[in-house]
Amino acid sequence: MKKESALPEPQSSRDRLLAAAKRLMADGGYERTSTAAIAREAGTSESQLVRYFESKAGLLDAIFNQSWMLLNPRIAQVVDGSSTARQTIIKILSAMIHMLDRDPDLARLMFLEGRRVRGDAGEVLLSRGFLDFSKRIGQLIERGQADGSFDKRMNRDAMSSALLGAAEAMVRDRLLAKASPFKESQIYEVFEAIVSGLAPKDATA
Repeated sequence: MKKESALPEPQSSRDRLLAAAKRLMADGGYERTSTAAIAREAGTSESQLVRYFESKAGLLDAIFNQSWMLLNPRIAQVVDGSSTARQTIIKILSAMIHMLDRDPDLARLMFLEGRRVRGDAGEVLLSRGFLDFSKRIGQLIERGQADGSFDKRMNRDAMSSALLGAAEAMVRDRLLAKASPFKESQIYEVFEAIVSGLAPKDATA
């Protein structure tokens, strides 16, 4: 007798809260989305939201961290499979664009809410996943200064900030424009030119 396949497990209330918050915040913005609306959309209670995430800010942080947890292992594979830091950083951009293209709600949240001031203390809250990602970029630049990809005379943190800022700006503008101003392939072309521009002046093309 053929064994019946198991039914998929239902989503936990925690997962439903994450999914509902991502949809609602992407559509209406962080400030205008209430915890009551999130709980209602998720089919659960505000007390469950507080139990899992403590606050709306904690919920947004969990959304970001969950997303970086999916991306960072892919980045680790890219690092292991690339011969130079220059190649690695270009491939990392590709992985990031792929993730954001697959999840437009997440992309809108990252670019519109990821650097906002939150809470009474007036802090800009950065997720652990993003901080880990930034740290990895800094380490790659150090590696590139050792393997000849990047100029040793340039400041590592300044280069890291410039590369992250350029990548984010191009992806954000492409996402938010009503008519896409440029293609994904053009993002790669410009980013590769920027990365190449950080090579030692006497490096061959």
